[in-house]
Formats: sequence, structure tokens, C-alpha cells
Amino acid sequence: MTKPRVVIVGAGFAGYHAAKHLSRIARGQAEIMLLNPTDFFLYLPLLPEVAAGILEPSRVSVSLAGSLPEVRTVIGEANHVDLKARRVDYTGAEGDPGELRYDRLILAVGSVNKLLPIPGVTEHAHGFRGLPEALYLHDHVVSQIELADATDDPAERDARTTFVVVGAGYTGTEVAAHGQLFTDALAAQHPRLGVRPRWLLLDVAERVLPELDQRMSDTARRVLDSRGVDVRMGCTVAEATAEGVRLSDGQYVPTRSLIWCVGVRPDPLVADLGLQTEKGRLVVDEFLNVPGFPEIFACGDAAAVPDLTRPGQLTAMTAQHAERQGKLAAHNVAASYGQGRRRPYRHHDLGFVVDLGGTDAAANPLHVPLSGLPAKAVTRGYHLMAMPGNRARVSADWLLDAALTRQAVQLGLVPANAVPLESAAPERPVRR
Repeated sequence: MTKPRVVIVGAGFAGYHAAKHLSRIARGQAEIMLLNPTDFFLYLPLLPEVAAGILEPSRVSVSLAGSLPEVRTVIGEANHVDLKARRVDYTGAEGDPGELRYDRLILAVGSVNKLLPIPGVTEHAHGFRGLPEALYLHDHVVSQIELADATDDPAERDARTTFVVVGAGYTGTEVAAHGQLFTDALAAQHPRLGVRPRWLLLDVAERVLPELDQRMSDTARRVLDSRGVDVRMGCTVAEATAEGVRLSDGQYVPTRSLIWCVGVRPDPLVADLGLQTEKGRLVVDEFLNVPGFPEIFACGDAAAVPDLTRPGQLTAMTAQHAERQGKLAAHNVAASYGQGRRRPYRHHDLGFVVDLGGTDAAANPLHVPLSGLPAKAVTRGYHLMAMPGNRARVSADWLLDAALTRQAVQLGLVPANAVPLESAAPERPVRR
């Protein structure tokens, strides 16, 4: 008999761990196919360290073929799901069309940058959701410091040494914290510069890390303030131009650097399915099943998973939830073929970690608040355990960064026009 085919769309935290777990428990009883635009799993939490020159880009990129030997990887971008025909249409790596038939489908397409209707942002801001954006930001920061050093115009120098980050959640806070240390190190290599680079962190919320415990927020704010990061809560960008940004409080800030970290929204493929959504996420039951389609499962940022620990609410769009949901989706797919019994998604919060660069971090493992070196040790330990590969290489880069002067050169691998903000939300053809 032909083996049933399970197609997994997306190799982020949810899709990758679904494929890995299913390949273990299926024991060759199913054909597993993983569709993803790249041939690697990206460990997103460490991207700020790539942008700051601490980690090499390959350290946070785990090969799909090398780590999932029993899974067939297909490189391509899903653009349509035919629910009746049980078929996923995709565009291959060289632009060629393809299709994958499935008996079971796990949708783990993840999320893209959240765009807001603010004049000029789409044209002049850059997001921070992938490896190209991190590489671009690294080169851009180095370039701005070098151009500031070369000019004799004080106004231009100030603008080039001013970096504006919008969004004080996980990503924005870490980018600003690492960024200030990075530009301080760069400025030390350019004594003629004469000014200290300035980072602004903006958010409409009342505090940094608004989604986390107050004590973690206070720790992060204290570290940011001590480093000189200009944190402005209740404030955001009202307009962006090539020369600067106008803030919601009316102030104009000359800058050449606008980094967009305001949050994420589900991949546009979710809306194209024509199925019920909640807050843009695909509605599923507690077993991660799509109502009316027992052969389809969804998990991660794309799925509106009910939070059984908080009745009436949805699980947050975090890597922890995505990883756990991916594993459960794999378990329930196997159960749908009679291997075990399906289980509902119920999580237990083990705490969070936020790396603030240098020797600083904020963490609350098992709800024990930590800061400073203890939090740093917990944070790095957590990342090493959570990474599905490259642990020795990541550890080596951390040791080298602690012992040696950080290299700061432009590699020119990713030009600005290769990472426009709107590229995070490509238009998809709607098929009927």
C-alpha cells in the first residue's frame, strides 16, 4: 500500500518541529514533505546578534536536509491551497510552478511584518524578520558610522549617527540594546567622529516589553537607560522620509535609519484560504484541527489556537508556543492514522528570556526574576538548548566575541532594495 503523504508548509519553529517530531514517531509509515522558501530553519531569537556582528549568519541557520534526513524538503513558496483537491500549489526556487498532493496537511506558514498606514514607512523603513534584514542592518549601521566619520557637515553627521527603532517588544528592545553597544564599539574605531551614536526606541505602549512581566520590563528599561538609549513610550512615527522621521508628539528627528519592529501578522496565505479566521489567524480547535477539515492542522503564528489555561483567549504568537504546537500537530497527525490518541494543546509557562547584549539580560525561569549575569547565563543556556543545531559554533562565536575586538566591515551582501518593508507581505494571486 502507498504510504500516506503529510505535507508541512513552512519550516519556522512550528513547521520545523512538526517535521522533526513526525519523522521520529511515524517510523517510516508516512511520506513527509516540507515546503519552505529556504533550505534552512532560522533561529530568529539570535538575529539581533547577527546584526551586531556577534554571530556569523550561518550559526543561526540550521540545514533542513542535514537535520531532517527522513523528510523530503521542497524549496518553494506556497501560493494557494486547493482544499477540495487536497493540493498545495507553489512557486519553486527558479520560478517554476509546482504542486504537492496531500493526505494530511500541517499549515505552519508563520507571520510577516505588521504594516501600518503611516506615510513613508513602507518606502523608508526596514523590517527585522529574516536573515537578509539582519545582514542588511549590520552593513547599514557600519556604513552610516563610516559616512558620518567622513563628512564635515555636523547636521549630516548627527543624522547618520541616529538610529530609530519602532516597537519595544522582544525584537525592538533587543535590537536597540545590542545596537547601542555595537555603535559605541564602532565609534571607538573612528576617533574623528566626535559624537556618540544615538539610538531611539519608540512604542505606543506604556512600557518596554509590555507583553512580559513588569519586573522584566523594569530590568530592560534600566539597562537601556544606563546605556543612553533614548526610550520614548507613548510615542511612535507619524511620517517617514529619506532624511528623517516626524514623531507623533510633533518632533522631527533627522536620521537615515528606521528599523521597523512593531510586531507581526499571519502570512497572507491564511486569508487566501477562505476559511474562518480570528484576528487574522486561522481558527482551529484545541487539537489544532481546522473545523470541517479533519485532514488539515494548523499551528504557530498562523493559527488561532485556544488557550485552555486562559479560557476565551488565544495563545500568543511566540516561538515557545510555535515549537510546542508543531510537536503536538505531529502527534495528532499520527493519531489520525491510529497511532496513539490525539491530545489537546495545553501549555505551562516556563518563563521568558530577553538578551540585552554585553553581560545583561532579563529572565524569569519558572517565574523567578533574574537580571545581570545570572539572567545572561540562563538566557544563553536556554538558546543553546532550544537550537536544533550549531550549538558548538554559536558557543565559539560567543567566546570569541568576549575575547577579541569585534570585526566591523561591510560585506555588501544585501543591498537596501533587496529588503523593502513591503517584501514581507507579498501579493498573492487569489484563485477561485
